[in-house]
Amino acid sequence: MINRPLSIPSVKKFSLLIFLGWVSVFVVLFYFTLNFSWTIAIADSLITNGLLALACMLMSNLLGYYQPKNETKIFVLALSVIMALFITFMSKFLLVLLFSDQKTYLSFLNFSLSVRFLIVFVFIAWCALANILWYMLEEQSATQERLLAAQNLSKEAELNKLRHQLQPHFLFNSLNSVYALTIVNPKEAGTMITKLAAFLRGTLKRDDEVWVTVAEEMEYIGLYLDIEKVRFSHRLNIELEIAEETLNLRLPGTLLQPIVENAIKFGLYNTSAAITISVFVKLEQNHLVIVVQNPYDPEMKATEGTGFGLTAIKRRLYLLFADERLLQTNVSTVNRFETTLKIPQQND
Repeated sequence: MINRPLSIPSVKKFSLLIFLGWVSVFVVLFYFTLNFSWTIAIADSLITNGLLALACMLMSNLLGYYQPKNETKIFVLALSVIMALFITFMSKFLLVLLFSDQKTYLSFLNFSLSVRFLIVFVFIAWCALANILWYMLEEQSATQERLLAAQNLSKEAELNKLRHQLQPHFLFNSLNSVYALTIVNPKEAGTMITKLAAFLRGTLKRDDEVWVTVAEEMEYIGLYLDIEKVRFSHRLNIELEIAEETLNLRLPGTLLQPIVENAIKFGLYNTSAAITISVFVKLEQNHLVIVVQNPYDPEMKATEGTGFGLTAIKRRLYLLFADERLLQTNVSTVNRFETTLKIPQQND
């Protein structure tokens, strides 16, 4: 079953054009070829083609309202035969009433009934097949639209899931650090808890913001780095270089913090020396480029982790931009591990 409106403007316009065309053909045929009067030629053409146009409109509306799931061809064939028979004999009945005294024309009318039936049948069958194709394409288009809408909803739900997963990921790590800090330095632990509360409060305020400016994201990162500085004191140094033209550019919210967290974990956890984490923000070829660098010693084994942070970032970037190359990592020749994040910018 296919439930559709009974009025299809485009089909009706098409049927009207075909109707006018057939009227012209029949008028010319009857008048110039068969030497009938203008009255007979126009009347025959209008009646026959008028019934044919009504049949096509009826067929279009019927197929729009109902199509059998199986044996569609047989259904269309049978319906076309019935309509062709009705039009043929109804037109004959009306023409006989109008021109009962025209013996020559009536003889021609009876002689041409089989040809008229064949022409009407072919035209109605063609009209039916064209409408079935039209509705099939319309149904496929509607199905594709529903599928696209479902995919967009699924993508949005996964993005929200990933964003919310990143928050407890950071929170668990921070609570473990607070626990460790309470043993060696309770006063600093209290300071860290205060900053952590401010950081989480800011997180809740921006929870519904999918996109944020660079300035907002760097303010958010600043709170995170304040927490890390409480943990590591003088051992952690931060170098920030942010191009002024990038401050109003936009990027997905809560995207940079896991990268910085990764840099601190792999740059600081296995050494007692002071290290520097560098963050560079610039604009290149209509892409916001953020580079995070941390020291790298290939001979030292890094602290094991779940790897969830970078995995979640890659997944978010793919869902948003369908590009797996926007997050890249490499080791430079000066023993610096480098993570590069690229965010395409839309032209205003």
